[in-house]
Amino acid sequence: MFIEFTSLLAATGGAISTEGMAKPDLHAIDWSIMAIYLAFVLGIGFALKKYMNSADDFFLSGRSIPGWVCGLAFISANLGAQELIGMAASGAEYGIMTTHFYWVGAIPAMVFLGVFMMPMYYGSKAKSVPEYLKMRYNEPTRVFNSVSFAFMTVASSGISMHALADLLHALLDWNYYACLVVTSLIVLAYVLKGGLSSAIYNEVLQFFMIVFGIAPLAYIALKNVGGWEGLKAKLMASEQGVGAMHSWAQTGGTENPMGVPWYGILFGLGFVLSFGYWTTNFAEVQRALAANSMGAARRTPIIGAIPKMLFPAVVILPGLIAYALTSDPAPGYAIPNKLDANGAVVLNDAGQAVLNYNQVLPSMIFHYFPNGLLGLALTALMASFMSGMAANVTAFNTVWTYDLYKTMKPDQTDKQLLAMGRYATIFGIIAAMGFAFVASKYNNIMSILQLVFGFVNAPLFATFLLGMFTKRSNGVGSFWGLVVGTTAAVVFHGMSIAIGNAPGVKGGWISSMIEFPKEMSQNFWIAIVAFSVTFVVNAVLSLVTPRTKSDEELRGLVYSLTPKYRDEKELWILRPAVLGSFVMVAVIVLNFIFW
Repeated sequence: MFIEFTSLLAATGGAISTEGMAKPDLHAIDWSIMAIYLAFVLGIGFALKKYMNSADDFFLSGRSIPGWVCGLAFISANLGAQELIGMAASGAEYGIMTTHFYWVGAIPAMVFLGVFMMPMYYGSKAKSVPEYLKMRYNEPTRVFNSVSFAFMTVASSGISMHALADLLHALLDWNYYACLVVTSLIVLAYVLKGGLSSAIYNEVLQFFMIVFGIAPLAYIALKNVGGWEGLKAKLMASEQGVGAMHSWAQTGGTENPMGVPWYGILFGLGFVLSFGYWTTNFAEVQRALAANSMGAARRTPIIGAIPKMLFPAVVILPGLIAYALTSDPAPGYAIPNKLDANGAVVLNDAGQAVLNYNQVLPSMIFHYFPNGLLGLALTALMASFMSGMAANVTAFNTVWTYDLYKTMKPDQTDKQLLAMGRYATIFGIIAAMGFAFVASKYNNIMSILQLVFGFVNAPLFATFLLGMFTKRSNGVGSFWGLVVGTTAAVVFHGMSIAIGNAPGVKGGWISSMIEFPKEMSQNFWIAIVAFSVTFVVNAVLSLVTPRTKSDEELRGLVYSLTPKYRDEKELWILRPAVLGSFVMVAVIVLNFIFW
């Protein structure tokens, strides 16, 4: 998720360049598949409307969703357009090293969430992550996080809206503004009618659409290049491709395609950004909170980790194959070139054409897929964008209603909260549409998104880590830790810059005294700074100021004071610790195989 997602040219109205990409010739069968999918999406929302009788039903599905459904929704909420397109792009640019975003930057955190953190989330009956912060710390901490998280969800949803509308505009010549409005109305309709339940069941549908629509690409393309051995031969034939087959081998030297050393990957990605995202991002945690039991809630992220572990074969492999095909032009495929505002090919300092890695996935789809399968793949791309939009909108309406509106008006009835939740959904969609226009001005959306994650999730994770696993951390330390940690991240960003970038939104607007080889490494270190400063400030202030809550008040909120969930009645393989251990062993084996 931490790679450039799309290159946007403001002078061309935000449209993605399509130099070198064949336009798809859609037939009736392709349009029919897309129409049937959209009908199902809306149908689920209207079918669940009759069950939305209370605020709890709307925001948390009445905590009645089966564990396996929550698990698939948990992973589908993350399987958005940023991952599909971004990971294919990074597979073409960085090779198998991209698997770090899965096997280091996701799986361990998902297992940790299920085994250790879900008992506090689910057992506390908190309806949102900010509400947990109020119960553990105080109201100022909750409000600070509510505001920052609400902004993050709107921004993320707006980015997905823009990306989908921009892709449809560039590839199918549809009007950009019409695409933006129509896709927004579709998501609004099924979330407004069916609440979180509608979003979750549609995410499960979208999960299978993505798998069946995109997974065949890896199989067809791999067969075309002569299987795994043929792919390796093509990659090894080029100097840059030699390192594309390894995940760790080059992280200790100067020939590092990511520009991040092994310790930066382990701490910046594997610990701070990964745990910060998966354990504190309410758009993800909300899916587990909808489960019908504590055991199901704890299994939700672990069940989600199993397909997550295998996704590199679906989203990274096409990027690897695209690089191999570009190195060997015989098959007639090349990664599209990047264009400037005048439509000319962008050249680097060596006079070579700059490749537009963001177009790897759609260009591969159009190169290989016949009609029918083409319609299914385009529908899967639409599903990936809309699942990300819906996940963030449902998180926003919950945080807005319970953590901001109810704080200002605590005497509101359940009916009034339900109405405000629906109003917040409408407002969230409109605000996200506004941010979509803002996002269209940036030429590096994924870098901006990861910058926001570094500002919001990294300091929040330090706060949760101290709050959930120490009794001493208090409200004074938590609030000022978040304030100072977030400020430190902003200042560090203003002082640092990636090599080759001009000072501005990508950093360096205070000074350019710190340079990083890639924007990715810059984002990793910003997150490390945010986490470290927050952790130290929280810990020091909590030690020098009195405790604000007794052990009894912290019962169920701190791990050592939370009654341990007894799972003896569950099948042994379904126990979170056992299931999580199997997942961790499997991911260690995968890291070893592709070392």
